[in-house]
Amino acid sequence: MDIRQLKYFLAVVDHQGFSRAAEKLLIAQPSLSQTIKTLEQEVGVPLFHRVGRRAVLSEAGRELVGPARIVVRDLEAAKSALDALKGVRSGRLEMTAMPSPGIEPLTSMIATFTRLHPSVTVSVDAAFTPDDVVASVRSGNTEIGLLGSDRPIRVPDVDVMQLERQPLVLIISPQADVFDQRDSIAREDLGGHRVIVSQRGSLMRWLVDDMLAGGVNVEIAVEVAHRTSVLPLVLAGVGHALMPSSWAPLARKSGLRVARIEPVSELHVAVLSRQSDLTPSARAFLGVAAEYAASRSE
Repeated sequence: MDIRQLKYFLAVVDHQGFSRAAEKLLIAQPSLSQTIKTLEQEVGVPLFHRVGRRAVLSEAGRELVGPARIVVRDLEAAKSALDALKGVRSGRLEMTAMPSPGIEPLTSMIATFTRLHPSVTVSVDAAFTPDDVVASVRSGNTEIGLLGSDRPIRVPDVDVMQLERQPLVLIISPQADVFDQRDSIAREDLGGHRVIVSQRGSLMRWLVDDMLAGGVNVEIAVEVAHRTSVLPLVLAGVGHALMPSSWAPLARKSGLRVARIEPVSELHVAVLSRQSDLTPSARAFLGVAAEYAASRSE
């Protein structure tokens, strides 16, 4: 097993097939297929099941993905360290982020990072739960994870940097704004109103469920997994939305009004990383994150 075989294996995984992987690698598909076949012979088990033209990971293939990424990334880290001595600043930073922290603070941190390191490519995968982010960092699929949870998160064997707390706010439907321009709204005030919520497992959905359990007659109009749909739905008059304050600037730019929800519920935002063997790009990003956290605590 060598690094070329692992890179080819990951290319087939990432591009979901041999044809697109070969195009990305700029090699002939038969050459790629032979490399994977040789790798499978060396490890003694099939890594893919061939279903028509599709290549589906076998159980052994799924087990190899995480370790293969770590090996490839560690080699790239070694090359980056040597390149740094020659004054070269390049590389790739692989992250995963949940939707709301992916609005802010991710945007601000990436803006700072890319200004300082313009030759580094940043890749951000999506995750929808804190457990997804933790699993991605632990497995080596990504070096950096950004998540939001209903309490400060603590994870064994993973470094955690607390960044900020984002209070939940109400993004108000222009067709149902009966709140008299108030800056804050009690939970009870939402009785009889329609709201747009995320799926179970999020703090926003928990707050709505908690209101329902407490006797507040709030009506769930839409349950949506894709947070990018929330603001268009509010603008269309479908209902109000309960979201972290990271969404407030974008909502206001869209012409929507935002109010605090009392009592306050907060989303705790944190950055996760492996405890060792980080690439120079990942270490540089953690430095940006630390500066962001310090600015929020001032």
